[in-house]
Amino acid sequence: MTIAAVSDAGPLIHLAEIGSLELLSAFDTLLVPETVYKEVEAGAVPDEFVDLSYELVEANGSQVGTDELDAGERAAIAVAEDRGSVLLTDDLAAREAAMRMKALQRATSLFVTEAVVERGIRILDEQ
Repeated sequence: MTIAAVSDAGPLIHLAEIGSLELLSAFDTLLVPETVYKEVEAGAVPDEFVDLSYELVEANGSQVGTDELDAGERAAIAVAEDRGSVLLTDDLAAREAAMRMKALQRATSLFVTEAVVERGIRILDEQ
């Protein structure tokens, strides 16, 4: 089973700030909506982002109808829903919108084991 994740700008920016973008390699596929990439690019793309393996994807975020979210968050939710992938976000309104849509819960059976969590903590501790 392969695990794909789609990220909005926040997790990419914050992981880059602490030099931990490599944590995203835990996913088999990382999807980055073009809108999200433009948001990251506006703040200067971190050098580590060049080495990150990701797929730039188009998204129609208009199907996520909430004024609380910016275009990147709507795009990330739309891609996660369309592809049945894990949503990575640091935004409470985006998490709540994704939960309301319920499609993410039905479309994925992601279970993160304690071993994966512990490995992530170890990697962070080594930084």
